[in-house]
Order: sequence, then C-alpha cells, then structure tokens
Amino acid sequence: METRRRFVMIDAMNTPATSFRNAPAPRGLSRTVGDLLREWRQRRRMSQLVLATEAQISSRHLSFVESGRAVPSREMILRLAERLDVPLRARNALFVAAGYAPLFRERPLDDPQLGAARRAVELVLRAHEPFPALAVDRHWTMIAANGALAPLVAGAAPKLLEPPVNVLRLSLHPDGLANNIVNWFAWRAHVLQRVERQAQTSGDPVLEALVDELAAYPAPSGAEDAPEETGVPSDIVVPLRLRTPLGTLSFFSTTTVFGTPIDITLAELAIEAFFPSDEQTGEALRAYARGEASS
Repeated sequence: METRRRFVMIDAMNTPATSFRNAPAPRGLSRTVGDLLREWRQRRRMSQLVLATEAQISSRHLSFVESGRAVPSREMILRLAERLDVPLRARNALFVAAGYAPLFRERPLDDPQLGAARRAVELVLRAHEPFPALAVDRHWTMIAANGALAPLVAGAAPKLLEPPVNVLRLSLHPDGLANNIVNWFAWRAHVLQRVERQAQTSGDPVLEALVDELAAYPAPSGAEDAPEETGVPSDIVVPLRLRTPLGTLSFFSTTTVFGTPIDITLAELAIEAFFPSDEQTGEALRAYARGEASS
C-alpha cells in the first residue's frame, strides 16, 4: 500500500534538458543591460514614460540606460525589474549584462536549504489525495506527483513517462493521453492559450518551441467535434474529460505557486491540483483510494 501511494519526487533539476539559462546567444550578438531592459519593457507594452513614472526616475535617465549612455546600479536594476515583473532567472541576466554578479541562486530541490519548501510541496500533494496533483517547473517538466495520478496516465506510451516527463507533451501527444481526452479540441485550445501567454510574458524560447510542437499534434480520431466559435463559454472553467480505467473522469484545475521566492527553483515551481467537476469523478477516485488502502 505504501509503495503505491508514496509521494514521488523526480530529480528533474539534474536531468539533461534544454533550458533558457543554457540557451546559446546568437553569434555576433551581445546584448547590453539597456537592450534587455528595453526588450522587457516592450514585452510588457509599457512606454518609457510609464515605466519611469512607476520606478520614480526620470524618463530621460531611463532613455540613457536603454541606449547604453548610463549604466544602472544594482538597486536601479532591481527597481526596474520589479516594475516589469521580470522573472528571477532573467534578473540575473540583467545583472550579468550590467557587469554585476548574479543575485539570485538556483538550488536543486533536494538541497538542504530548500528542505522546508520541499516538505511543503509534499504536504500539498499528499493532502490533495485522493485527487491528482503534480508539481512542475517553468517548462512543464514534472518534478513530483501524488499517487492519484496513476489511473490518469494509464495507457500512455512508456517513453513519454520516462523522466524528464513534460506533462503537456504527455497530455496532447498521439502516444500519450490524446486518444483518451474526450474534449480534446477544447482542452488543446486551453493548453495552447496558456503556454502561448506564458511564452510571451517570459520570452523563453523553450516554451515557444513547445507551443509549436503541441500545435502540430494531430487530432485523435475519438475526440469530440471542434466546438463552434461562439465566443461564449459553456462552462465556468474548461474541464479535462478523460477516459481512464475508472471510467470517464472530469476535472478542473488550480495552480499554486510560492508567494515570495528568492530562489530561482522555487520561483519557477508550480503545483497543478485537479478537482472533480462532478460527483461521479469524485466517487471513482475515492473508491480507487479505498481499493489501494484495502490492498
């Protein structure tokens, strides 16, 4: 019983995978801190005047920083990055471009200093049983999952379940869960919209490539017809309706993140918790959990 229900932690931090941090810069192109700040400002669709006002500096000084005529202090970089909602990993890139040492550390999740955070993740995942929940990094690589996830991924190709597991690839890949997702078109649209928005706000080329990959997957033959473009949603949330060994289950999900992280690993970690959207799903999962307990 304990083996089947045990919390699973995957050391994705040490598995070889493409990352934004390790992505090579284009040859012959060296971006200054001013270039990077301008890119983030434009990505947030802010004018120099608006950003300067929010950062309580003159627009002239901001213009000098972006053009390279002035080098910002560490404090100025932090102030601008806060107003631009720049991720911690990208803030380190700003510091390096300005000639400073990186400020934010990136520890593996099994680092002793992250012990309290790791236990918090375990607690949330375990407490969510008998309903499924999993922790992912910024590229949707699964870091951990609780025991209730097993019946949802039954039937997926073993290669897609080998670490590092990308949960979005697993869900939409023809050899993954695609054939089991009843409302594949609606779920696919929801996933693509979410990842596209994440890629746009983060500027992460790995996420941009993931969007292209997911968008290229063909529709499974058993999926419901594509919904009409009425512009009016029929539900309050987009459910995930999934055929499983327990029957057809229906879920909605919530996302939990750490509130004030200053470590890159924690800042990029999110917990996706799935809740039953009907009583049949809830009872099926509670019966599954009782079956594990009795075995």
